[in-house]
Parts: sequence; structure tokens; C-alpha cells
Amino acid sequence: MNTPENLKYTKEHEWVRIEGEFAYIGITDFAQGELGEIVYVEVETVGETIERDEVFGTVEAVKTTSDLFMPLTGEVVEFNNKLDENDGDQPDLINSDPYGDGWIVKIKMTDSGQVADLLEAGAYGELVG
Repeated sequence: MNTPENLKYTKEHEWVRIEGEFAYIGITDFAQGELGEIVYVEVETVGETIERDEVFGTVEAVKTTSDLFMPLTGEVVEFNNKLDENDGDQPDLINSDPYGDGWIVKIKMTDSGQVADLLEAGAYGELVG
């Protein structure tokens, strides 16, 4: 399992990459492995401010659908159009490159202090064993 040290993590298996006032969010290598082949990603919250721990979208795999939980309060400013069936139609990027081209949303954080509540790579690794 791949758990990059430069990212933050949640107990719900999202990862966060902080870039200034923005954060990129996706699901972890562990999560995509548990879900299996990702066939569809739905995010209809672009332009909305979503509170931490609220659902911001869903990921559909061959066998199941899973909610995506916002790790930090912020405004969803971008959905990764490579994952969209109308644009790139490559939801499987979440499987093949979960920490790179498989990112799901970019947000503008409204409370950067919440970053301190996220897990470091080592703690997340212990969580998933």
C-alpha cells in the first residue's frame, strides 16, 4: 500500500494535499483497493461550501457506491474533469494513480486550522494496518 509522507489523511480514507489556501482531495490507495474498479465519480458540489465531515460526492465501483466525506471545510472550486464521463471519462485514474491524476476535488479552505486534525502518513498506515 502506498501512503505518501507529504499528504494528510482521514479515518474515512480520503487524502489531502495542501497548496497554500487550497487543498486537493482524493481517496487513498487503500480505499481504491477495497472498492475495486472505479466506474463513475459524481460531484455536484462545485461552487458550494461544504463543512468538514459532510458528503461532497460519491464514487461508484463495480460492486458498490461509497460516499466521499469532506476532510476540511471549504468551497469546492474544481472537480477533476479527467474523471468526468462528459470530459475525460477516466474514473479509473483513481485506481491507477490515486495520489496524482486521480485527485477528485480542489477546495479553497475556509479554516486552515482544521489541517492539524488530519492524520500523518504513519498514523494512517497504522489505522489500515
